Amino acid sequence: MVRLISLLSMVMILLAACAPVPSEQKVGSDGLPLPKLYRIRAGDAPKIQFRMLDSINALRSASGATPLTMDAKLNAAAATHARDMSVQNRPWLFGSDGSSPLDRLARVGFDGQHIGDAISETYETELETLAAWMDQPDTRRILLDRNARRMGFAWHQESNGKIWWSLVLGT
Repeated sequence: MVRLISLLSMVMILLAACAPVPSEQKVGSDGLPLPKLYRIRAGDAPKIQFRMLDSINALRSASGATPLTMDAKLNAAAATHARDMSVQNRPWLFGSDGSSPLDRLARVGFDGQHIGDAISETYETELETLAAWMDQPDTRRILLDRNARRMGFAWHQESNGKIWWSLVLGT
């Protein structure tokens, strides 16, 4: 009996030693956990764009606004602007050549009316970025604008993981 108890104790000790050790989370100088790097792969683009469209349409539906459709020309304008913000290393609505949002829409041949833009420089996912936009009254108003019918959404991710998000709404 003593032999059996000793054998079981040894097996339990060995099994306990095989358990994974929890990894230590890295923290920043402020003591808060550092964000995990969100890497976007080339094949993820349609999935991310439609996840954003579906999420915005759910928010719009809850507020009584009509759903948006994805627009290829607005996607092109958003992609150009996301890359340009990265080149400029600042999130703002004007291009490095001084172009405005209206100039960008004209360049891609968009024939509707410009409703507004939402931009961001972050390491966060598209849904975390959408939540941050919804927390701001100005971008929330744009996203829920009842005149909007079409949406363009794109990003540029730098090699260090920083993401420049650009969303454009139009009629």
